[in-house]
Amino acid sequence: MEPPRPRKLLDQVQDVIALKHYSPRTGETYSHWIKRFILFHGKRHPQEMGAPEIEQFLTHLATQENVAASTQNQALSALLFLYRDVLKRDLAFVNLNVRAEKPKLLPTVLTKQEAQTVLALMTGTHQLMAKLLYGSGLRLMECVELRVKDFDFARRQIIVRDGKGNQDRATMLPETLSAPLQEYLVRRKHLYETDVAKGAGYVPLPYALERKYPNAHREWIWQFVFCSSQLAQDPKTKRTQRWYMSESTLQRAVKQAADRAKLDKRVNCHTFRHSFATHLLESGYDIRTVQELLGHKDVKTTMIYTHVLQRGPLAVRSPLD
Repeated sequence: MEPPRPRKLLDQVQDVIALKHYSPRTGETYSHWIKRFILFHGKRHPQEMGAPEIEQFLTHLATQENVAASTQNQALSALLFLYRDVLKRDLAFVNLNVRAEKPKLLPTVLTKQEAQTVLALMTGTHQLMAKLLYGSGLRLMECVELRVKDFDFARRQIIVRDGKGNQDRATMLPETLSAPLQEYLVRRKHLYETDVAKGAGYVPLPYALERKYPNAHREWIWQFVFCSSQLAQDPKTKRTQRWYMSESTLQRAVKQAADRAKLDKRVNCHTFRHSFATHLLESGYDIRTVQELLGHKDVKTTMIYTHVLQRGPLAVRSPLD
């Protein structure tokens, strides 16, 4: 009997991604950079390479492809993950002779009136989602991946599960959205009950929760709030389920509304999160509170919003005024 063939490298990468509970998007990103690295070196196996080859690849990204510093760092993280966590090789030092220049960019922030104008030009579910981005400071994917159980109307809060960095956090649920959201959930539950009657109504669960709670994948509380308009079959389980809404549809709706508002600013979904943080600081809320609501690990990340307050750079009042 022949010994089993060893698993392919990218399959091993996905195994470790799942073991460490990294998000599927992180797995896709890491796999992308690992493939790029292998192809750059003529399809040599990473076991045959090491720090010098990593340095050559990252230098190429900076000098030939002119990638942003964040992109170069992303590629480096993927390759360090490959060697340390998959191949079990400790790279003592990776010397980057050429680093992509990291510009200091200030976020685009809308005034309160501009934010309300863009929101007023949106309708239906997309408007409700955009109001959550602005009113709760959610990231785009945090919004589209919300499940029914994540809303606590009594406490007026939203629990963000597995946010950036695999961290949970609580953020505010705007009082003005409480009634519209509950009305929306009544309609959403009717759609869920219709799916169940058709033999569908399943939903994917994170990690190993399906083994722990065998019936949870068909329970109402686990359903995605903002779901796709189409049913789809899960290629692994063969179950008919309703996935969350594609994030691109919300991105497109926000862009169209911003274009109609004729603002002289580049507006996207993340602009609402920037505006949320800035407007809270302008209202006098403590920066540590804003940090917790945003889910930033380091307060330095939150401090960038102090540079865009309406009181001028660094909140210093001009002597001319």
